[in-house]
Amino acid sequence: MPTPNLFKRALKAGQPQIGLWSTLPSPYVSELVAGSGFDWLLLDTEHTPTDVPQMVQQLQGVAAAQVRAGCAPTQAVVRPAWNDKVLIKRYLDIGAQTLLLPFVQNADEARAAVDAVRYAPQGVRGMGGSMRASNFGRDSEYVAKAAHEICLLVQVETRDALVNLEEIASVEGVDGVFIGPADLSASLGYAGHSTHPDMTAIIDDALHRVRSCGKAPGILVTSPERVQSCLHQGALFVAVGMDMLLLRSGADALAARFKPSQINAGASASMY
Repeated sequence: MPTPNLFKRALKAGQPQIGLWSTLPSPYVSELVAGSGFDWLLLDTEHTPTDVPQMVQQLQGVAAAQVRAGCAPTQAVVRPAWNDKVLIKRYLDIGAQTLLLPFVQNADEARAAVDAVRYAPQGVRGMGGSMRASNFGRDSEYVAKAAHEICLLVQVETRDALVNLEEIASVEGVDGVFIGPADLSASLGYAGHSTHPDMTAIIDDALHRVRSCGKAPGILVTSPERVQSCLHQGALFVAVGMDMLLLRSGADALAARFKPSQINAGASASMY
């Protein structure tokens, strides 16, 4: 039997899931942050040097994490670099069960993503043999039941995708829609200003629109107040921080404490 996807089940039950965005391409880091007690951990390959072989190690790190007392095991969410059936196949074969696919523009692209995570005759996923996802061929039920435990999330992050939001969210097999704040703000003329009041209103409306289609809305925000606001607006999977940002902020603060004259006060602010 494929491993039960607790993240997918929680979204289906309408239970908000709090996550962390991870861009540091290291299984050591993956294991460390997976032990913190977040419901889910985004393992990124779109904007990181991570590739398929390294992602195997990161997934192993998450699985090996000793989670804080009282917390359920953190669920891994893998973001491939593109909505591509070959990449999707490779990440599923190494054991990823939840995928977040970037830059989905319309219903046809969403349907292509659904096809890519399902075996024939329902889809086009290639048949692998002794792969990690099927416990190296030991799980005789994997092929028949894998799709039930695969959670498919798609990203809406452009003006065109926003127009097509209901069509994308209504595609059967799409479990959730992530509103990409950085790229969406750039597409709408607010590059680097995803927290602009106009963008806040647009994102809130998008969260409502996804929820009204019966699917789970998601977002990445780093302000605690904004996190609560997004949850109030109906978001069901919310990343509340980023490992690289936590490390950068902590390191900068420590350096500023002991070497204040070395800090460039005019440095540009991050979009996160």
